[in-house]
Amino acid sequence: MARRDKDVAALEFIEEVTSKCEEEQRKVLAHILSQNADTEYLKRHGMKGCVDVETFKNKVPVVTYEDIQPDIQRIANGDFSPILCAQPITEFLTSSGTSAGERKLIPMTSEEIERRLLFPSFCTPVMNQYMPGLDKGKGMYFQFIKAETKTPGGLVAHPLLTSYFKSSYFRNRPYDPYNVNTSPHEAVLCLDSFQSMYTQMLCGLYDRHEVLRIGAVFASGLLRAINFLQVHFHDLCHDIKTGTLSSTITDSDLRSCMSKIMRPDPELAEFLIHTCEGKNWEGIITRIWPNTKYLEVIVTGTMAQYIPTLDYYSGELPKVCIMYASSECYFGLNLNPTCAPSEVSYTIMPNMAYFEFITLEDSLTPQLVNLADVEVGNEYEVVVTTHSGLYRYKVGDVLQVTGFYNSTPQFNFIRRKNVQLSIDSDKTDESELQNAIESASALLKPFNTRVVEYTSYAETKTIPGHYVIYWELLTNDTTTRLDHEALGPCCLAIEEALNSVYRQCRVADRSVGPLEIRVVKNGTFEKLMDYAISRGASINQYKVPRCVNVMPIVELLDSNVVMAQFSPSMPHWSP
Repeated sequence: MARRDKDVAALEFIEEVTSKCEEEQRKVLAHILSQNADTEYLKRHGMKGCVDVETFKNKVPVVTYEDIQPDIQRIANGDFSPILCAQPITEFLTSSGTSAGERKLIPMTSEEIERRLLFPSFCTPVMNQYMPGLDKGKGMYFQFIKAETKTPGGLVAHPLLTSYFKSSYFRNRPYDPYNVNTSPHEAVLCLDSFQSMYTQMLCGLYDRHEVLRIGAVFASGLLRAINFLQVHFHDLCHDIKTGTLSSTITDSDLRSCMSKIMRPDPELAEFLIHTCEGKNWEGIITRIWPNTKYLEVIVTGTMAQYIPTLDYYSGELPKVCIMYASSECYFGLNLNPTCAPSEVSYTIMPNMAYFEFITLEDSLTPQLVNLADVEVGNEYEVVVTTHSGLYRYKVGDVLQVTGFYNSTPQFNFIRRKNVQLSIDSDKTDESELQNAIESASALLKPFNTRVVEYTSYAETKTIPGHYVIYWELLTNDTTTRLDHEALGPCCLAIEEALNSVYRQCRVADRSVGPLEIRVVKNGTFEKLMDYAISRGASINQYKVPRCVNVMPIVELLDSNVVMAQFSPSMPHWSP
């Protein structure tokens, strides 16, 4: 089928399923319930042989990961009876959301994986409506795999994108002129993040005139790539000038692959040295890759904090967020991909799963509503029932309804529920942060010092970004003085107490920098309260925010810092 015919067929399918949202949803739920009628979980809740929507809602509870973790653990340990799903669980996706400090294991079947692999095929037809000529060049996408593990029962557990990149679908996909990337498979599949980034950047520099779009999963990932170029451009230019690959690249498959790509290009090397040597990196992306039409990165939710920096480096190129997906479920598409980041709305694809939404406007009496029944302007928490064994599962994403496309609602992604801090794929909630602060504050006892107040901030001006913890301390004994040497272990203690996703980002991915504690003067948090009250907060209801992101508040805190210290070493992490 020609590309044009494929585009037409895909766009017609989107029109069809979004025009009969309620019908599609009932069809999806009926299929899930009939297929899994004999599973232990549905029988447990009185659903054997029943496909009725109302019975399902009356009998099957809304659950969190913790509720179903015992069932998932049985599967992970090797119990392959139909516990959650009639079809065999073939792998687990590891969610970046955490449970008791560890990644969540999301069960997957072969059928569900194939369903998801078809989803990106809708993205190209949508983009082609807004960006013509994408078949005339290449995409430079910085893509990486992460470490995977095996459960006691022998099933592989890995992140969503690692599953995709290691699939035969990715490695053996047919040539498509609209989806040609500068990075060879060997570079994407190299586990060493330095070697992978180095060779992907090298290939992108060689193809600089062919690059039409640049991307990474998160905005933070693209900024890390720019920072990598700032740090290593001399080595990269040496390789380009001589046509020889740096000895730091030791992966044999990668060296073999790059031997077919490397060529001496002194003119390119000289241009890059001249462009990169100065301190002014404003617009560096379009200076090096002059034909770039847009950046493809996630800049919604916590990633919005990176937009000004991306604008600086790219000359305010359009930022495209085309797909909304998670380990638990693929949700929807942005059918207006070149819109401003603040206007990004995802149209839920009603054929992907059965969706329900918990109302958030009145937390005392939350209601569950169907996909077709949400109301514009309201915020909801997403609940999904999937083909691979999740039933009425709270994903933890908070969305706001912005409108409808045909009969299907469109949503803004607002935030992860309860998440306080995030730099990359890490997510730290308030209780986790509180526990980490308590662990670290125990180290202050020999100094007769304790933490009387704290808050936090995701510092993204540095690359990579890092967590900042503001402490106000009370010292009972002025003869014993807290110094930098004592504060360093406190930083590390906080990092050690944070979840495994954070520690992987620190140790393996290097996508999060060392945590920093900034000690502020006594009385600083009173000034913080005074500021909040001056802005209309009630003195009776005021609570110290455990995370701040408003610049006047950050500036107030920073103006009162008396001592600052970074974590002196890496926290412990193992795959």
